Amino acid sequence: MATIPSKHNKAFFFNYLQSLSKTPHRLRKRMLATWTPDQELNQVRLRSGADMKRKLRWYDLVALGVGGMLGVGVFVTTGPVARNNSGPSVFISYIIAGISALLSSLCYTEFSVQIPVAGGAFSYLRVTFGEFVGYFAGANILMEYVLSNAAVARSFTEYLCSAFGVNDPNSWRVEVHGLLEGYNNLDFTAVALVLLLTLCLCHSTKESSILNLIMTIFHVIFFGFIIIMGFCNGSVDNLVKPGGLAPNGIRGVLDGAAIVYFSYIGYDSVSTLAEEIQNPPVSLPVGIVGSVLIVSVLYCLMALALCMMVPYNQIADDKASFSLAFQKIGWRWAGNVVGAGASLAIVASLLVAMLGQARYLCVIGRARLVPSWLSKVHPSTGTPLNATLFLGLCTASIALFTDLNIVFELISIGTLFVFYLVANALIYRKYVITSKNPPFRTLSFLFLLTSSAIGFSISWKRKQQWWGLPLFGGIMITITAFFQFMVPCLGQPSEWSVPFMPWPAAISIFLNVFLMTTLKKHSFQRFAIWACLITVFYVLYGVHSTFEAEEMEMEMEMEMEMAVNEVPNPSIHLTKLDV
Repeated sequence: MATIPSKHNKAFFFNYLQSLSKTPHRLRKRMLATWTPDQELNQVRLRSGADMKRKLRWYDLVALGVGGMLGVGVFVTTGPVARNNSGPSVFISYIIAGISALLSSLCYTEFSVQIPVAGGAFSYLRVTFGEFVGYFAGANILMEYVLSNAAVARSFTEYLCSAFGVNDPNSWRVEVHGLLEGYNNLDFTAVALVLLLTLCLCHSTKESSILNLIMTIFHVIFFGFIIIMGFCNGSVDNLVKPGGLAPNGIRGVLDGAAIVYFSYIGYDSVSTLAEEIQNPPVSLPVGIVGSVLIVSVLYCLMALALCMMVPYNQIADDKASFSLAFQKIGWRWAGNVVGAGASLAIVASLLVAMLGQARYLCVIGRARLVPSWLSKVHPSTGTPLNATLFLGLCTASIALFTDLNIVFELISIGTLFVFYLVANALIYRKYVITSKNPPFRTLSFLFLLTSSAIGFSISWKRKQQWWGLPLFGGIMITITAFFQFMVPCLGQPSEWSVPFMPWPAAISIFLNVFLMTTLKKHSFQRFAIWACLITVFYVLYGVHSTFEAEEMEMEMEMEMEMAVNEVPNPSIHLTKLDV
């Protein structure tokens, strides 16, 4: 009996070595392999077994989008950006960042209406640029979700301490002296929060959305409290004194926009709920675009309230800027209120992000790029149970050890890169796949657009080369206008489409490249390491798994066709009986 497992292991190892020897052939066949939207909606979705339950309405999506974005970002970034970059014009930075987020959300919205599946950017890029690009984007999105959720869960401990008047959040953590710095404070509060939300998401999406709706209503009221109190107790004079509205000029405003942009990340989670929405063509545009607009207004008003309460050069240069601003006007108790409100915001944003990450992994599992058991949907709850549990445990494990600052920049570059790819994919799909135009002009336009964005960004970073800003900005406008004039968009419009194409997607590409270049060198180095790791995984596992799955499905289809052909025609059989 002991020899049976040994023989099985040897056979498995031999088969795997045979598969590896065929890697070049399989890469050529699978890397650029695409699916049609109809295959994504029907054939691929069947691999999950049961369907997800369509229980969500448009207002659920708006609440989930608002809850996903209204996290701690506004508390963490507003004070430092106002103090060091934008000054009182930090609200203009939020407007610029909001426009960039809105343009990216428009690209997501059109794709989600055309391809209403739970895969988000992974599915959109797979049907446009092929399997590898979709996998690369999906792996980056999953990395962003898991790491950011772990970091946000740890920040929950800090704000909960603030709500109870505890100044040192590490007093609620367990220090282990044998571990490396940054990994040595074990946060069991964060782990408990992640596991509790994981169990909630396993139970039901609708009930989770109701919980999010209640929390979102409460923390919108909390935001309203800060805004009203700031306006009532502040002074308009603080917006122009001591150095004017924009003391660091337009450069300070744009640098600030690059930093506060990350407060908007989270709207992409709404697109992953496409399989659980009633009437997707109406609900998805309202949910995605509506939530971005609502959050933009709230962020701008929050920034204005802070700068009206305290002159920008007196704002605290840390995440407690709102608490300290209230203390300066004599409201010390408000610091505890801010801590409680921020804690509630963290729970809501974490709930939405964990909802989205499980749907991404579920659809990647359907594609057989990861083990297929991760794609299974539980028949009674209608939720991707295995993916939810697996990612919940991964998030909890990282949240137990890892400090926020270690992963923040890796999260940012991965997200911006995926937003950049989605905007490129929308232009390519509309002008090549749908309109049946030759791909050369569109690919040349996308290359020149990215190149002009890189040139503009380099000129911006090298302050002496001011001439590059109008040059590369002018090139971007010229080539976009030329492309719009020369390459027709002849495809039939979908039920919802981005207006004024290709301008919104082109500006989104330009802005995402610009924002990526504002990140530090270390983030690009870490991103390169992550890119190498996921590419190796694809070469060693993903491409072989998808190739064999496709071969197996083709064989099954051929066997079914042969079986159908062997069955005698029932109508002929009946005719013979009648005779």
